[in-house]
Amino acid sequence: MAEKITERRKFQRIPLTEIAIDVSDGTGFFMGAVYDISRFGLCMKDMPIKLKGDAGQMTVIVAGRGGRFRMNVKPRWSTRDRQKKSVGAEILDAPWGWTEFVMKFEPAANGEAQRESAG
Repeated sequence: MAEKITERRKFQRIPLTEIAIDVSDGTGFFMGAVYDISRFGLCMKDMPIKLKGDAGQMTVIVAGRGGRFRMNVKPRWSTRDRQKKSVGAEILDAPWGWTEFVMKFEPAANGEAQRESAG
């Protein structure tokens, strides 16, 4: 089922590590990590159960890999296990530089950069 959803995405999600995220759901402030990103969305993991995954809007600060971005997101789904929660969100207002940051990690961009440096 996840493959069908992925196939419909215009911009594929890119798995990334070493990116921290600070999230406010309007009632609390929480820390977690990014699981993957795209130009218009991201998946947050290791979030506390207290985070409201059904909040209408959240403010996030994404920091790591040479970038720091503050943006508003709209949660689209959430899952939880016993101790942590993951939330997938649509980015509502990406700041200048976000698309450029994401493009550095997109497979096509990496392939082009490798070809340019080889030739």
